[in-house]
Amino acid sequence: MSGFLDGALRAAADGDLCAEAAARLLIAGRWPDRDDFAGRFITVAAGPGSGTEAAVVDWQAASAALGRSLPCSGGERRLLQVTVSLAAGIPVDLRDAAAGLDGRNARLVAEALLHACGHRGMP
Repeated sequence: MSGFLDGALRAAADGDLCAEAAARLLIAGRWPDRDDFAGRFITVAAGPGSGTEAAVVDWQAASAALGRSLPCSGGERRLLQVTVSLAAGIPVDLRDAAAGLDGRNARLVAEALLHACGHRGMP
């Protein structure tokens, strides 16, 4: 199912650099693989005009659930907070987020920020 959701998330974000960056982070963080996330916060529907399946995330609800009814590690929480901020403009404390990311997730965030700024395909 996650392969389907990954494609549907990318389809919904296509053309919006911040949404694309957020979709990439969400997928890299393996959130679509989690039933407690995907089942609660992702809705799949036919995209307008194309009929292609598109997945929409309820970013507000996902953000509100972090640390409450959505269990996760500190690193997972920080990665999702940055993802939510890129996707929906919900503020994140970058000092806290950056200080708690491991090397892999720090690289993912850096790549997402570059993508959101229009620097596609950069390492």
